[in-house]
Amino acid sequence: MGRDVPAVAFTREDRRRYREKVRRCLDALARMLRESRFDDDRACVGLEIELNLVDDSGEPAMKNAEVLKAIADPAWSAELGQFNVETNVPPRQLARGGAAEMEQEVRDSLNHAEERARTVGSHLVLIGILPTLRQSDVSEAALSVNPRYRLLNEQIFAARGEDLYIEIDGVERLVARADSIVPEAACTSVQFHLQVSPEMFASCWNAAQAIAGVQVALGANSPFLFGKELWHETRVGLFEQATDTRPAELKTQGVRPRVWFGERWITSVFDLFEENTRYFPALLPICEDEDPAEVLDRGDVPELAELTLHNGTIYRWNRPVYAVTRDKPHLRVENRVLPAGPTVADIIANGAFYHGLLRSLAHAERPVWTRMSFSAAADNFRAAARYGIDARLFWPGVGEVPVTELALRHLLPLAYQGLDQWGMYPEDRDRLLGVIEQRCLTGRTGATWQTETYHAIDAAHAVERHEALRRMTLRYIQHMHTNEPVHTWPVMS
Repeated sequence: MGRDVPAVAFTREDRRRYREKVRRCLDALARMLRESRFDDDRACVGLEIELNLVDDSGEPAMKNAEVLKAIADPAWSAELGQFNVETNVPPRQLARGGAAEMEQEVRDSLNHAEERARTVGSHLVLIGILPTLRQSDVSEAALSVNPRYRLLNEQIFAARGEDLYIEIDGVERLVARADSIVPEAACTSVQFHLQVSPEMFASCWNAAQAIAGVQVALGANSPFLFGKELWHETRVGLFEQATDTRPAELKTQGVRPRVWFGERWITSVFDLFEENTRYFPALLPICEDEDPAEVLDRGDVPELAELTLHNGTIYRWNRPVYAVTRDKPHLRVENRVLPAGPTVADIIANGAFYHGLLRSLAHAERPVWTRMSFSAAADNFRAAARYGIDARLFWPGVGEVPVTELALRHLLPLAYQGLDQWGMYPEDRDRLLGVIEQRCLTGRTGATWQTETYHAIDAAHAVERHEALRRMTLRYIQHMHTNEPVHTWPVMS
């Protein structure tokens, strides 16, 4: 969840002060790492889920303010577009029945929110990109009322100096221009948070980067955008372009994008925060009164507000998080690669696969990132976004193979081992990883179900494209509410 900011205009002096303050925060972080000041007593997992809002006919509903008022729960908040909301799930341990408890809590929360949303003529949808979304739905008028979003919009376009240009070549080709960042709101995701010790952070982040392509390939759920069939996980390409502060000339010069996979393996969490400071100018240069060095000198914990705000405007697919909870600082890896949906069962299964595989790889005697180039991990991520479960990915000692073969023969066994190390109940482990196994055996993800169902409707009925997508979306919502994993969903015209 992004931090709220006031509506302000920034001066050159604001930017100079902010740059200095971020550097002081970075010095304070380095000191905290040296002095072992972090809470690492337990490895907790958390979850954020972004959702779309639709009306009774499956069209986007610009009603997040009304829906949030009806839900009246602080765990729910607005997202960038008026057709988006987000919910935060409290952190817990995976040991014993933690995963099952999280699944039940998410289901109960979503069911309650759906009941309340219906009272204002809306419904919640867990999906990567809403298939019925039109380009006309993502104008600046669709921005949520939170000042943070308008300020981000202004600052990104001030940095670009020109409209956004979106181009995605997939099954079809999309070319679009936008005068706001609202197209980013089309991207709704799931974010897994894992609290880790400073000593384990680099290993966990490197492992998360190494498996990002596999996650996307097996969890793809975003094949349509503005009526075009594009990538299995179109959300990746759209998000990269919809928040890009670089005009074409800066891209040519090699300036880093703000939605970033990265460019190297790391040895410390400090590497990532230092890169943030070195490569990215501030979008929201807002300074607080806190002097982090003075706070540390008196034995207290600094908030490092400027460092964390700056970090929140750099959209790494695996992002470092510094936070203070109950007066104790901690570090988290925020995994941002997956789309929302298709069901809660699918989301929790995705989480079990991720956390189990991460545990095994991060503690391996010979880490995968010592045997795999960073560019290979980045290439895997890009191929997975485009081809989904049909992708061929590289893995050390295996070569380039179909992702389903890689998962079934090599990675699922590691995920089983990792979940055992977390202490998950065997029955929960087998049920959740069984969902991933069945996706591999059936070749069915949210993306393949959407495209197959759309084409079945298109072939059987003489309706225009948007109507076929609308009918598919309504069937998707019906199946979503059953909480049966997507590999079990029938394709019907």
